[in-house]
Amino acid sequence: MKLAQYLLVSILCISVAVTSYAQEPDTFLQQIPGTEVSFKMKLIPGGTFMMGSPAMEEDREEDEGPQVKVKLDSFWMGVHEVSFQEYYIFREKSLDKAPEGGEWDADAVTRPSPPYEDPTFGMGKEGFPAGSMTQYAALSYCKWLTEKTGVFYRLPTEAEWEYACKAGTDTGFAADKTPVVEDLGWHEGNSEEVYQPIGGKTPNAWGLFDMLGNVGEWTLDQYGKDYYTKIAAEEAVANPWAEPTKLHPRTVKGGSFYDDPTELRCSNRVRSDMDWKRRDPQLPKSFWWNTDSPFVGFRLVRPYKKMTQAEIDEFWSLTLDQ
Repeated sequence: MKLAQYLLVSILCISVAVTSYAQEPDTFLQQIPGTEVSFKMKLIPGGTFMMGSPAMEEDREEDEGPQVKVKLDSFWMGVHEVSFQEYYIFREKSLDKAPEGGEWDADAVTRPSPPYEDPTFGMGKEGFPAGSMTQYAALSYCKWLTEKTGVFYRLPTEAEWEYACKAGTDTGFAADKTPVVEDLGWHEGNSEEVYQPIGGKTPNAWGLFDMLGNVGEWTLDQYGKDYYTKIAAEEAVANPWAEPTKLHPRTVKGGSFYDDPTELRCSNRVRSDMDWKRRDPQLPKSFWWNTDSPFVGFRLVRPYKKMTQAEIDEFWSLTLDQ
């Protein structure tokens, strides 16, 4: 059975043994074992929404339509973009410690190669989003985190990301009034063209920070200009996912500190590009780093229903063996 079918019946974590719950029932705090670093996730309730933008939406691009009614199962999503501190534990073996009283083979982990340039470009480390990694590197982090915590983590599908961004609204800016893009997101007009500390803007209606702006966010999907047309032809569009067939292009969502505010729309789609590595002198170019895209990071998803270890193994095979 293909993984797309698993997404149709919804998927989830292997275990919650290392998860400590916050006071709100729709929130949990995950500590990375062997460290003092943790991150918070919110439960995104399943439902239906119109994926894409209406034909009359201002600044709409052709690849944002036609709109499609999509049904999604519930899932957990990171309240914040993955931080520098979180990703750095994965990068640096010396920081990747075994939990107290537990076992962990740090030597068995395949880690990012040293970057050609500082991935932060001096814009900030602790308290800032991680950036400049390839989608492969973001997925490899998810696999490492899954093995480290015993909880299945992955990137969101494009549909999941847009649904979480819109947060029950039908506007392009995750709120009832478009001017609040200034309150919700960092863009070229208010960021001084550098990324900003995580959580510095107002969260959207579902409690998610920086869904618009700061750094763009990788999704699981292969980018296709006619993707919405293809899925609109299906009888029931539930949990869609454009399975990857090649390295590029993949879909990035959310816009960034580097973009015009008109790009900070929930339905806006960005296609990855090999030009994001143009100054990388290595041959072949790095699987891990995009030398020229400090404006791209990622956010975690934890699906709501269980999946077997065989299904998890197939997921990594589909997403990492490209």
